[in-house]
Amino acid sequence: MTAPERFDAILIGTGQAAPALANRLSAAGMAVAVIERGDVGGTCVNVGCTPTKAMVASAYAARMAARAAEYGVMLDGTVRVDMAAVHARTQGIVLKSRNGVTRWIEGMPRAKLIRGHARFEDPRTVRVGDRLLTADKIFINVGGRALVPDAIKGLPAVPHLTNVEALALETVPKHLVVIGGSYIGLEFAHVFRRFGAEVTVVERGARLVAREDEEVSAQIRGILEAEGIRIRTDANCITVSAHAEGVEVGVDCESGEPAVVGSHVLVAVGRQPNTDDLGLDKAGVRTDTHGYIVVDDGLRTSVDGIWALGDCNGRGAFTHTAYNDFEIVAANLLDGEHRSVADRIPVYGLFIDPPLGRVGMTEAQARQAGHRVRVGKRQMTRVMRTVEKGESQGSMRVVVDADTDRILGAAILGVGGDEAVHSILSMMAADKPYTLLARTMAIHPTVSELIPTILGELGDTLAPTR
Repeated sequence: MTAPERFDAILIGTGQAAPALANRLSAAGMAVAVIERGDVGGTCVNVGCTPTKAMVASAYAARMAARAAEYGVMLDGTVRVDMAAVHARTQGIVLKSRNGVTRWIEGMPRAKLIRGHARFEDPRTVRVGDRLLTADKIFINVGGRALVPDAIKGLPAVPHLTNVEALALETVPKHLVVIGGSYIGLEFAHVFRRFGAEVTVVERGARLVAREDEEVSAQIRGILEAEGIRIRTDANCITVSAHAEGVEVGVDCESGEPAVVGSHVLVAVGRQPNTDDLGLDKAGVRTDTHGYIVVDDGLRTSVDGIWALGDCNGRGAFTHTAYNDFEIVAANLLDGEHRSVADRIPVYGLFIDPPLGRVGMTEAQARQAGHRVRVGKRQMTRVMRTVEKGESQGSMRVVVDADTDRILGAAILGVGGDEAVHSILSMMAADKPYTLLARTMAIHPTVSELIPTILGELGDTLAPTR
């Protein structure tokens, strides 16, 4: 039997955490094996953030071209979306990013990029095809994939899209039915509507993006419906079947027609980790009931010497949380620090147009957690930057602890909301009272300039909910 190849560290997967960690480990003098069975770069680069945001940019251009006359700009002829050209542009951006990460890894001293499917043989040994690799430190960064639940009756028998197949489309669907009214589903719904498709969103719950405050959720729905997207909520029993026009989606809703007929159906009801075929049982690595690898606040698994980073650990579902996982592990291993996942502040975005920037708790979450809160709000119709741009949908809201004067969270739905929210994130990270930001002078005309104004006009104290 061939002896295993010896490394100081093995990294399985090349999502956002692994390449940066490989670079730090390699620079520290370690021999590193980086194993990838698919495209280098993971979900974000290949079928996540990079291609979807490139498509969002194309959709924004299409929307502004259609609205050009509102701004006194006259275009001759009809605005038409060339979906093949959109796809080519998107894939060009993806390929450039993927190749860049690949060259980065291949150029690292003492690092070796190995192509193939990694499976554990034991807690220190990984098999890739005919090769055995061993190391005292192993880092799992295998990401996740779209969840296609068996609970949707008829789905396996009908052609359907996930985010992967939706990104591969080179023609605009006639009528796209999106099952799932949360972040991924709504981004695709908005994009394809602006490309010219009819779009219907079917959501099992009572409202879209249910983790947001009700007012924000309602405004998101209003933005989508204003562009002609049909929304079906309270779809308690969803079924799928073939139809002459493509697909029929049955919806057991409290109102509306009992079925929606479309040309394509996109399933966007959640994600699942890519952990089911790694041989984790042979290594003794524990997973939860959903397949996520159980880790502590330092990203250590149940087995000493094995860490899990990124989407597969269930401690975050974003590119930025995966990269922060790298920062935590690298700081603890190489810099003598004691960083923890528990220290980070939740922050994310919904990239419809206009986008939602979210940080910390919602008002409902804060009150449920026992905080007495004060809430500041402002509609985007009262923000001159949005009025001048002709894009005044949405609102701004900031939640403050009435006893400590610390900001607990914020939601900025509107032009630049995904950028403006970072000033609040910084204040929360610095653990400073809201009054410091309230007294800060900002640039006019911007969206961010209204944050101090909102903080200076906080509402009355609201008691916790029980």
